[in-house]
Amino acid sequence: MRNVVLFMHISLDGFAAGPNGELDWIVYDEELEKYAEGIVSTVGSPLYGRVTYQMMESYWPTVLDDPSPSKHALEHAQWIQEVPKVVFSKTLETVEWQNTTLIKDNLAEEIAKLKQQPGKDLVIFGSPGLAQTLIELDLIDEYRLTLNPVILGQGIPIFKDAEVRSDLTLVNAKTLASGVVALHYKTKRDQGE
Repeated sequence: MRNVVLFMHISLDGFAAGPNGELDWIVYDEELEKYAEGIVSTVGSPLYGRVTYQMMESYWPTVLDDPSPSKHALEHAQWIQEVPKVVFSKTLETVEWQNTTLIKDNLAEEIAKLKQQPGKDLVIFGSPGLAQTLIELDLIDEYRLTLNPVILGQGIPIFKDAEVRSDLTLVNAKTLASGVVALHYKTKRDQGE
């Protein structure tokens, strides 16, 4: 069975973005890039909320037409173009990006179906709104968080008004030279996980 994994860059005070969606505080250097590539290698399908999906859809296909992208950017653009993507949105009517499935409702049921399919994990990239919904529904199996050495004071929270308790087991913690701490947790389940 595939896992639902949340991969999120967060500030020390738990924000996934600044108040206007800013991401300029993320310490994204070569070491973090390599760490992220390791997570991408575990992905069977990226999961997106509408906002992140539209941001990705408007950017990554343009990299394929850019005559001078970095090797990393080009490889990621090719990967994301081909991988089966899933977007969760109540407002989108259709999706145009190649290999994308739109799910409008019945999140828990649809996630259960996706988890039963063969392949690598289902990974939420960004998408704090979707992440909050799946946290509340207790559908996150693993958390892959990069804790950045910054206090934003305000922004888009990741654990906004969380009312469901989730006990976690630390799988790994790694401190990067930049001061970013890469954390990997698994959700404890009643089945003894």
